[in-house]
Amino acid sequence: MDEIVSSNFIEDIINEELASGKVSEVVTRFPPEPNGYLHVGHSKSLCINFGIKEKYHGRCNLRFDDTNPTKENMEYVESIKRDIRWLGFEWDEELYASDYFDKIYECAVQLIKDGKAYVCDMSAEEISATRGNLTTPGINSPHRDRSVEENLRLFEEMRAGKYADGTKTLRAKIDMASPNINMRDPVIYRVLHANHWHTGDKWCIYPMYDFAHPISDGIEGITHSICTLEFEDHRPLYDWVKINCGFIPGPRQIEFARLNLTRTIMSKRYLKKLVDMGAVDGWDDPRMPTLSGMRERGYPAPALRDFCGRIGVAKANSEVDAAMLEHCVREYLNVNALRAMVVRNPIKLVLDNVDGAQVFHVAKNPMQPELGLREISFSHELYIDAADFSDNPPPKYFRLKPDGMVRLMGAYIVKYVSHGMEDGKLVVHAEIIPDSAEGGVNAGIKVKGTIQWVDANNCVPLTIREYDYLLDDDTTGRDFDERLMTNSKTVVEGAVAEAGFAATVPYTHYQFVRMGYYMTAKDSTPAHLVVNQVVGLKDSFKPKK
Repeated sequence: MDEIVSSNFIEDIINEELASGKVSEVVTRFPPEPNGYLHVGHSKSLCINFGIKEKYHGRCNLRFDDTNPTKENMEYVESIKRDIRWLGFEWDEELYASDYFDKIYECAVQLIKDGKAYVCDMSAEEISATRGNLTTPGINSPHRDRSVEENLRLFEEMRAGKYADGTKTLRAKIDMASPNINMRDPVIYRVLHANHWHTGDKWCIYPMYDFAHPISDGIEGITHSICTLEFEDHRPLYDWVKINCGFIPGPRQIEFARLNLTRTIMSKRYLKKLVDMGAVDGWDDPRMPTLSGMRERGYPAPALRDFCGRIGVAKANSEVDAAMLEHCVREYLNVNALRAMVVRNPIKLVLDNVDGAQVFHVAKNPMQPELGLREISFSHELYIDAADFSDNPPPKYFRLKPDGMVRLMGAYIVKYVSHGMEDGKLVVHAEIIPDSAEGGVNAGIKVKGTIQWVDANNCVPLTIREYDYLLDDDTTGRDFDERLMTNSKTVVEGAVAEAGFAATVPYTHYQFVRMGYYMTAKDSTPAHLVVNQVVGLKDSFKPKK
């Protein structure tokens, strides 16, 4: 393999092991528990694991950590696969920890035979109470010295369903005085009479994550088990399991700092609570920080991958400003989104000196001229936004006002004539400045304001969904429930778009000029056009110099 320059400490480790011959092929895995939808925090792990695969021409498995049957189901499995593919990755093998339950059970039996595991009758509360703390060693279980024969019999009876949930566990026999509390005879199997979505009723005992995970990595030949920092204290147990279960040298666990975003919920448990309580419209609600929600909001997958690349891979936890993610989304959409003119809150603008219809040609995307032009019709009646006219303007108001002029984007300069109520609605009258469109002799007249418009006689109605953060920005010791925003979604009816927008299809991105970036919603139809706001035009992110 050609020499590869590393970009982070994980790749430094991989390069060193490749150079020394310790590994010949790099194999990683992404191991989600199917107990909820993936959220934006998982995107970092996905980009690291699959990015390593791509950079080193190795392999990356998708392995579902399905060792907790009471919280897992097929809906979550399918959503995870869909989200990974949307983000732009493909796994080499689709695997399940439950596929290894027989092998994991055999490893547990061998530990018992080796005198390194025992059946304990203590309850979860009793085990916790005797575990000690950072300054006090734990207390041995009264069952720690059971004979191998008795432990084998009891463990087999646990598997046979003889004992109720919570009445017996299998614990590794390590060291109750270890300075690492995770090594104080951890539980590696528990009794749980529950139907498993993948294995049915075959098992009524299930391995704990810390036991199943290193064995699964070992079986699959994973070379680098990459996980977040909260597992750093679990690494000695990971190594103990792989060594004592015969996976030598086995995989190497490496921890990195997880992704934390401001004003963003990074807890599947709490996200599920929001879904269950009806605070959002499902896991894929565009306000949700799930990958499904971001897809429906309109966040492009390449922008999310770019964001993960920019934040880098660190060893210390920190919080990233959510504005940085929005900045990446804006940068991508500025180059790739189509343009359209939309009026959010329309009022009529009557052009007194215009007779008949015209057509203007405007770039579909000025950043990509090869896409060509779009046609926009123009007549003596237009719609402009109510915010773009004021009969009592504040200082530095550069839109249409009495005795003022403004440029209609892509068309003429217009001059105010009058305004008043007609049929109960505000109507503004103006006149175009002849030959003031692009290329005309008066096109160079200086005006300070340019506004968007649509042809009132040739436009389409549009519903706009606008979104805010789910959480407010007050982090002074308040929990999620107290910070939940009650006005995080606004539905705007009565907007109008240029006529060509009628041909839009779901998941098409646009910049609505002077408004922001939007995506045609998945439930949009030709009879009822709907868009989701992605991000506004204003960028609050300040890159570090």
